[in-house]
Amino acid sequence: MRVAVVWNHGNAGVINRFGRSRQEFDDREELESVVAALQESGHETLLCEGDKRLLATLERFMPPDLQARPSGIVFNMANGIQGEYPMTHVPAMLEMAGVPYTGPCPLGHGLALDKVITKNLIQHAGVPTPNFRVMRCGTETSGGLRFPLVVKPRHESTSFGLHLVNEPAQLRQAVEEIVARYSQDALVEEYIDGREITVALLGNRELEVLPLVEQDFGDRETRLFTWEAKHMAPQKICPAQLESKLATALRDISVATFRACLCRDYARVDLRIDRSGQPFVLEINPNPDLRTGASYPVAAKTAGHSFSSLINRILDVAHTRYFGIPENGRRGDRASAGGTWHGRTAEKMD
Repeated sequence: MRVAVVWNHGNAGVINRFGRSRQEFDDREELESVVAALQESGHETLLCEGDKRLLATLERFMPPDLQARPSGIVFNMANGIQGEYPMTHVPAMLEMAGVPYTGPCPLGHGLALDKVITKNLIQHAGVPTPNFRVMRCGTETSGGLRFPLVVKPRHESTSFGLHLVNEPAQLRQAVEEIVARYSQDALVEEYIDGREITVALLGNRELEVLPLVEQDFGDRETRLFTWEAKHMAPQKICPAQLESKLATALRDISVATFRACLCRDYARVDLRIDRSGQPFVLEINPNPDLRTGASYPVAAKTAGHSFSSLINRILDVAHTRYFGIPENGRRGDRASAGGTWHGRTAEKMD
């Protein structure tokens, strides 16, 4: 099958430089690993830029057949180039052109990229998340939030602009810096001091919840991912050693978060567990890091997937969503734990 892997390697493929540019571009090593995994399963692949030339490139690579049915699929890893909600741009182009692709629709990407909307949606679904408020200038009151507080840009990913503040003067400085540097609101939320768990999800109608991963910060005083500390990323424990009832709750609320944010095919949910054992969803990533050693591949490896089988499983899940059967011919999603959040047990989602 023809599979185009779409990414953003540079910023030249635009008509004008307009709006805010992305802070960084995609990792070539990660992309080459995905391409190799697809080739290992016999797919004809093309690595192409998610820019203004994308549709012309895809039309040459995967022209429609006589039945006007798509002759290929996109493995979408593009994070965008510039402007507002950049991760929505490539999916929107593919929707318009009638090209199937992995991952969420433009709306799903937009919901997950807006941290405030994400929190409102999951709160409405009954999912616990840290108390928060939106701030647009440093002089606003914290609204009764308890210090320490985490301050981050409303729309950024990869921990850009993240601060941990302990008193009002630091809060004011952090908010003003985010507004000035990123031209967007600041999300201010209570810091949850406790264990950090990531939950990897795979599927659609039936969701496979992969083994839970704990971020082991060791004796580090600040148990937080900042952009500056990415090179000191914590070790990963998989499967996380959790009491059965708590593990079930984490799976349930992760599935509910996936549903509430209109994710598709695969995603990663990041959570904290406070000192009393109460879980809180921090955010969801609908296009999670697939680099070796990242939480999602670590969870998949523990579940018995090789990297190649994981990538091709994601492709099959997306193909099933569009055409009713996986590209490899096996019918249906692999069933596993899934459900909606009821605070106690999981219910299978149809």
